[in-house]
Amino acid sequence: MAAVYIVVFRRKWHRKINQNQKRYAVASAIAASAVPSLVLARGHRIEQIAEVPLVVPNTVEGLTKTKNAVALLKAVGAEADVDHARDSKKLRAGVGKTRNRRYVARRGPLIIYNEDKGVTRAFRNLPGVELCNVERLNLLQLAPGGHLGRFCIWTKGAFERLDSIWGTTRRVSDHKKDYKLPQNIMSNSDITRIINSDEVQSKVRAPKTRQSRYHQKKNPLKNLGAMVRLNPYALAVRRAELKQEAAKKAARAAVVEAKRKNLPVKKTKAEEAAAKVQKAHRKVQKATFARINSDA
Repeated sequence: MAAVYIVVFRRKWHRKINQNQKRYAVASAIAASAVPSLVLARGHRIEQIAEVPLVVPNTVEGLTKTKNAVALLKAVGAEADVDHARDSKKLRAGVGKTRNRRYVARRGPLIIYNEDKGVTRAFRNLPGVELCNVERLNLLQLAPGGHLGRFCIWTKGAFERLDSIWGTTRRVSDHKKDYKLPQNIMSNSDITRIINSDEVQSKVRAPKTRQSRYHQKKNPLKNLGAMVRLNPYALAVRRAELKQEAAKKAARAAVVEAKRKNLPVKKTKAEEAAAKVQKAHRKVQKATFARINSDA
């Protein structure tokens, strides 16, 4: 009896990462959501927003109707971002259309709440809008596709709990054992101001204004100017060729015009000599052919 071997292939869906690295990534994503330039660079429509990060009262957590959620987004100026996410829905390119992911769309705002008193039911039907509890902040929601700067709408209670959950650079977190936020590497993050400061500019060398120009190499066989620089007589040769071509063209045109008007075509001396030779050759051919036939 033949043995039957069954090979099971397991796909590696998850990758183990250090806990401190995951916390570092989530903390960085939260900090990036408070930088307007990063939020705008990610494609969110926040031109009508009063400030970033956007914090709304705790009464939002008690909303249960979608119409109330829409009215809230319109009041705070976030309706444009939701409309942008809704209008971006389109068919996916490729084979993924047949694999239960037929459509793709942009991400809208992320609603972060402290207590769910019906807020999830109010916002769940809005396209592009996602919700998350402040205790379970997800990196895939804070930075979709690995791009920082998600537009977040915080409730007041959720925003106030950040220090107790994540701690600060000086105080340890209440929920994460012996964890503090990473220290800032730079005390001043304004790189432009640092570069343009007198201290830095006094040590920087003056800009180079001289422009280095490179001569383009050209093929003399294809470029007449390059050939003339190598051989000045090439210009006279080219002129003679053009003159000869023009003479041939004019002679050919004269022959065509004469044939069209049924006029005798004037032949040159060289053409007349060639015609005489050809006529003599034909005579010799006829005589030879007649001799061969008489011998036969």
